[in-house]
Amino acid sequence: MHSSPASLAELQARSQALAGLTLGQIAAQLQLQVPANLQKDKGWVGQLLEQSLGASAGSKAEPDFPHLGVELKTLPIDRDGKPLESTYVCVAPLTNVGGLHWHDSWVCRKLQHVLWIPILAERQIPLSERMVGTAFLWQPNVQQQQELQQDWEELMEQITLGGVANIRGAQGKHLQLRPKAANSRALTDAVGAHGEPIKTLPRGFYLKATFTASLLAQQFAPG
Repeated sequence: MHSSPASLAELQARSQALAGLTLGQIAAQLQLQVPANLQKDKGWVGQLLEQSLGASAGSKAEPDFPHLGVELKTLPIDRDGKPLESTYVCVAPLTNVGGLHWHDSWVCRKLQHVLWIPILAERQIPLSERMVGTAFLWQPNVQQQQELQQDWEELMEQITLGGVANIRGAQGKHLQLRPKAANSRALTDAVGAHGEPIKTLPRGFYLKATFTASLLAQQFAPG
């Protein structure tokens, strides 16, 4: 485990030093075993990079680099630089959600300042040979912030009104709500259509791949 970076500049320098390395090479530096695949180790890539860069939040409800206010997000991409999947942000609250405001929400706080680390991660590439791309720091501009807020408010309103079961992944311009559970038995409390307590799968907020593709285009546009 490396020490926490003291500044944004140090974090950037560390993350840029990873560009071109494979996950296997980074794991070897940290004397870590590479799992055969990610089926049982879904969060392994993120945890590897957190260790390598000195993230200190662990599973606490704060950004990965709390003293810098920066969240780390890995972004699996294909050879054309297109995101391969949506990006998990955080668990969605399903009870006691009346009176929650965007600026106090965990989604908003996590997305205020993000270190994105693209990873060439096409399925046919063995995990240890997947390569880290050029990391970049991102903060939402005014339009992005407004659009994310609108998505969040619409989804949270549905949850508040007992409509969690009707929310589909297609909803939301940039932010979507999807089931997030290891298996179908992992149920959590929520509110039903008539205000009654129900059990449902936990839900998570995800950034759609179209949104992260636009961030990559914005960052790496020729010009």
